[in-house]
Order: sequence, then structure tokens, then C-alpha cells
Amino acid sequence: MSQPSPIDPVESASTAPAAGPVPAGAAEPDPPFAPDLSIGSSSTTPYEDYVQAGVLTHLQHPLSDDPGEMVFLVTTQVMELWFTVIVHEWHTAAEALRRDDLTVAMEALRRSTYELEALNAAWKPLARLTPAQFNAYRSALGEGSGFQSAMYRRMEFLLGEKSASMLVPHRGAAREHAELEKALQEPSLWDEVLRLLARRGHAVPEAVLRRDPALRYEADPAVEAAWAGIYAGSQECELVRLGEALTDVAELVWRWRNDHLVATRRAMGAKMGTGGSAGVAWLEKRARKNVFPELWTARSHV
Repeated sequence: MSQPSPIDPVESASTAPAAGPVPAGAAEPDPPFAPDLSIGSSSTTPYEDYVQAGVLTHLQHPLSDDPGEMVFLVTTQVMELWFTVIVHEWHTAAEALRRDDLTVAMEALRRSTYELEALNAAWKPLARLTPAQFNAYRSALGEGSGFQSAMYRRMEFLLGEKSASMLVPHRGAAREHAELEKALQEPSLWDEVLRLLARRGHAVPEAVLRRDPALRYEADPAVEAAWAGIYAGSQECELVRLGEALTDVAELVWRWRNDHLVATRRAMGAKMGTGGSAGVAWLEKRARKNVFPELWTARSHV
């Protein structure tokens, strides 16, 4: 005679307690697979300890009575968090390129494209503001402006958009100023890419390789020719894949700049921007600049 299976339906039916209503006043049993609500100390939970949600969700201090200011404030703070993650990814990629580890560099660049897509999507709550809606809380910004973001400036420095003058707004904040000064003096992500190409035997001029990394990168015809040669070769080449990953990054940064331009144009037209910037005129100038310029121009010669 065979033994019943541990999950034999007959045995289960005969041994299970009879179903019935829960007596009045008795606690209802937890459903199967319910979370353990006893986890945590007397004052917090492991989730809170790790994520610091209580800190994040209490960082909003609107300065006007307009309900739209909360949306603007939270969206801007979310953007700052994405800047932080993207800077981390590009630092990881640059360090990996320095030691010829293309696998780690490509993984970091690929992750950053997903993060850039999320960053760009953060414009959606602000992209349809009318001038009246924006003006309802614009005065709360005072002299504040996005170009004063230290983390966004670090992003731009990693892309080769260096400018010592952009440290000036941060001279009163010791930590941010020190981090930006370090980022200014370090090779950009693009500098590390070009050094890798040179180590792989491509004709990157010595003047490009030894340039002052604190200066803004300027496109070079020889670098363009090097990329044209890479793209004309085998499409399975890992340098082609690197070039395409960098082009994805460049395209998403360009979209970020254009989304910023469009949102600003809709909300305030051609008026002077906050913080004394030229507003739309400043953003239009930024939007015209290509990131990793030779990756784009080289395509005309393949």
C-alpha cells in the first residue's frame, strides 16, 4: 500500500481545520505569505534605515501657497538624485577605461542611458506649465537657477564641458567647491576614451592626449578621422560598440538640454532667467553643442 504524498489532496482535506467565521473580537489570521510586520526597532524599520525615506520625504519646504510649487520642488530634487547616479556611472566608466576594462565601462554607460531616460522623463510634470502657473511660485526661487547645480556641473565636466568660472557660484560651499575643483582638474570621460583609442593604436594627436584637462574640450579633425576609421571597419569591433554606447549617452544628453529649453520657453518665453541667466537664449546656445562631437561628424566620412 502506497504512502500518501506530503501534498496529497485527500490527506490535506482530512487534516485541515474546518473553515468558519472568526469569532467576534478575535484577531484575523494573517493571509499566506504576509510580510512580517514585527521587523524593525522601536523607532524605525530596516527599509527606512537603508533608504532614508523619512529624510527624503521631509526635504520639501515650499515658500509660496501655490500647490504647483510642491511639484516643481520635488521634480527638481528628483533630478538632483539622477544627476548623482549618472555622475557615479560615468566615473565608473572613466576609471574602467583607464585600466582597459571595456566590459565594466560598457555596463556603466548602458546603465547611465536608462538613468538618463528617467531623468529626461522628469520634465513631464513641468513641460506643460503656462506662464501664469509658473509665475504663481516663480518668486520663491529668488536668485536660484538650475545652472547653479553643483552635481549637474559635475556631469558637464565629465562630458568635457569644463569652465573654471562655473566654480564661482559655489565658492561659499566648501564641499561642493572642492568636489568641482577636483572634477575640473581630472580627465573627462571623453579624455579617457581618446587615451584608450591611442593605446589601441589609433592616431590620436599627442596634443589632444596631453591637453590641459581643466579646459573645455575642442573637436579635433584627427580624432574625427580615427573614429571614421573605426566605424569603417568590422561592426563587431568592441570600439564600435563603445562608440555607439557613447553616442546613446550623447543623444540623451542632447534631448535633456532640448527638453529643458522647450519647458522653459513654454513657461516663461524669452524673459530673463532666474539667477541672472539669459534664460531661453542661454539654453538655446547649450542645446546647439554636440556631446562627444567627433562621434557625430565622423559618420559623414564612413
